[in-house]
Amino acid sequence: MGGILDTACQQGFLYAIAVLGIVLTLRVLNWPDLTVDGSFTLGICVTAVATVAGHPLLGFALSFFCGAAAGILTGLLHTKVGIHPLLAGILTMTGLYSINLAVMGGSPNISLLRTDTVFTILRRAMPGIDRATLTLVIVAFISAVCTALLAWFFLTGLGLRIRAAGDNAAMVRASSINSDATHILATALTNAFVGLAGAVLAQYQGYADINSGAGVIVVGLASIIIGEVVVRGQNIVFGLLAAVFGAVAYRLLIALALYANFFPAYMLRFVSAVIVSATLAVPQVRETVKNSNIKKRGRRHAGTG
Repeated sequence: MGGILDTACQQGFLYAIAVLGIVLTLRVLNWPDLTVDGSFTLGICVTAVATVAGHPLLGFALSFFCGAAAGILTGLLHTKVGIHPLLAGILTMTGLYSINLAVMGGSPNISLLRTDTVFTILRRAMPGIDRATLTLVIVAFISAVCTALLAWFFLTGLGLRIRAAGDNAAMVRASSINSDATHILATALTNAFVGLAGAVLAQYQGYADINSGAGVIVVGLASIIIGEVVVRGQNIVFGLLAAVFGAVAYRLLIALALYANFFPAYMLRFVSAVIVSATLAVPQVRETVKNSNIKKRGRRHAGTG
């Protein structure tokens, strides 16, 4: 059981990097960017090629900027071509499948098992630390740094303009702020962090696969909803912390469902869909209960009056 929980926490902090990016478009711009399924895989492919060439750290940086480039393309399709943001994301994600294959030289997967990664280098440098503990520290540290950077960014003037563009684009345009540029920057940052998450995953698991990005947007949505149910707050910092908490909690729920052995391993996608559906229903259930309580209080007051 301990090993399962360790792995779930590791993967939770790892996917939290992607969820932090997804928060940008989902909660700031108020629409989910479907590009992320492709940019996550792009990060995996780019870092795999760089790592095989002997540059694992460079792979992280390249994946970050390549993810940003994918986000910029989606932003341009939406703001300059006038394509709906959801469709723009789908178009970019679809095109990235071929790009990702091209990055890996036409191969659907690349093995990193006999290649130095950030994880193997740090394990050799610190042999006295338990492997699972060190891996958890590495992914938690990267997640913490990304959270801190985003929290700082949203307190800058540029970050405030992006938040304002999401709240009221018409007001932002009336204030002579280029709302198109802020939208493009937001989608770039979203996919930059998602690409970085893919890079970390590739080096964490020791291989790159062309289908590894499938369902990342669903994981992101579920993580955000779970996090917001527990971590409540009005400012963006609480939103980022909720995203990290939700990502870890989501992975723990998946791990516990598999450990309970109620379902065979091939039912993992079904279990994931059930968890996502349940978490997405929580806000509506909460609102229904709240309205019901208000009506009951109203009837009681009417009766006593």
